[in-house]
Amino acid sequence: MATKYDVIVIGSGPGGEGAAMTCTKDGKRVAICEEFSLVGGSNTHKGTIPSKSLRHASQILYDSNRLEGANYQSLLKQTESVISSQVDLRHGFYTRNFVDLLIGRARFLDAHTIEVTEPTGLKKTYKADAFFIATGSRPYHPPDVDFSHPRIVDSDKLLKITDNPRTLTIYGAGVVGCEYASIFRGLNVKVNLINTRHQLLAFLDDEIVDALSYHLRENGVLIRHGEEYEKVVADDCGVTIYLKSNKEIRSDYLLWAQGRTGNSQNLGLEEIGIKTDERGSIPVNQFYQSSVPHIYAVGDVIGYPSLASAAYDQGRFAARHYVAGEVNTLKIEDIPTGIYTIPEISSIGLNERELTEQKIPYEVGHSFFRHLARAQITGRTVGMLKILFHRESLKILGIHCFGYEASEIIHIGQAIMSQEGEGNTLMYFINSTFNYPTMAEAYRVAALNGLNRVELSKRSGN
Repeated sequence: MATKYDVIVIGSGPGGEGAAMTCTKDGKRVAICEEFSLVGGSNTHKGTIPSKSLRHASQILYDSNRLEGANYQSLLKQTESVISSQVDLRHGFYTRNFVDLLIGRARFLDAHTIEVTEPTGLKKTYKADAFFIATGSRPYHPPDVDFSHPRIVDSDKLLKITDNPRTLTIYGAGVVGCEYASIFRGLNVKVNLINTRHQLLAFLDDEIVDALSYHLRENGVLIRHGEEYEKVVADDCGVTIYLKSNKEIRSDYLLWAQGRTGNSQNLGLEEIGIKTDERGSIPVNQFYQSSVPHIYAVGDVIGYPSLASAAYDQGRFAARHYVAGEVNTLKIEDIPTGIYTIPEISSIGLNERELTEQKIPYEVGHSFFRHLARAQITGRTVGMLKILFHRESLKILGIHCFGYEASEIIHIGQAIMSQEGEGNTLMYFINSTFNYPTMAEAYRVAALNGLNRVELSKRSGN
């Protein structure tokens, strides 16, 4: 006899947590199914939490010049306590809110029934009125690269190596590749960053990209743009990647950071009429419903934007649609980027390239951190805040930040950009009093800088 729930959530990462918490607080009987014995999903165990913990430790070592005796294994140990705390916290969420935890691999038997294979091999069946698939994603593996070799790793496997690399080649210069390049350079590891495109992180503002490229190179990262691999050959001592440009690059390890694949395989989706795309992503409508309306999908398993913050909100919005019929959706353009390189990057809204293509008359306001008293006090003088705004209405069109705690600073601008009417203009920052000294003062400085440009142009008759 199958146990019956109102809702079963498959996957305990941010998307699954958002859906489960919303449903249980609405009075639904909820179970969450997790393949592994510890909750939190890839976000906690393989992705956001460990990589950002590593990055924080690496920056502290680099800033304090305490690299002697520091190594990758010591940094990995520091992440363990953070991961353990996150697991305990999230397990407590489910316990306190009466969400049952089903440990095992889920597979649909029909549109209202799943079979869960527990670690012991025991199989149990469960029924529900609705399901939320939040199984996340995994690093993409091209078939001609031997990932079974211990010296060829992806971002998951990198967290399990047991020695300290002296040299590392990173294939793929997206967000993951750039973040790990920063982390390992902070440990004095020689890093080759191979970019298959002609610019780093082309979705960012060009000025920010230029600043990132400069600082990565200044810190010793060797960046190779416009390259593609021909083959990868590994042995007991290292890895050689052969590029189509006839270059050969040898290093202790190769980190493959080129794309991700949705974890939708072996869920029995085809049998219930849900098809996935070539990258394993589940197509959904604006309310996160799959082609089977009572089966929702959220987070990385549906593809872009593949952010932990977005996944949690997708889970909440999807659950609110199910339990209350609400039609709120997550607007991708309202989500700030957060890239944890050293220094870090965050942005929201349009960049200069997009504004130029759309022929929107805009102006720029800059604030360079080296001129801020708080940055001088803390020694965090690298970076800038950049405000893009409409020349006539002064409406804020985009905010771009590069430097220490950029991902925190951006939220001030995000709050103002979300306001209606005159609340979303440059004048808010000019007329508001900011604590002094703070990094937030950068908004006032940038706003005044931008307004001066507009007034100077008007005075000159242009």
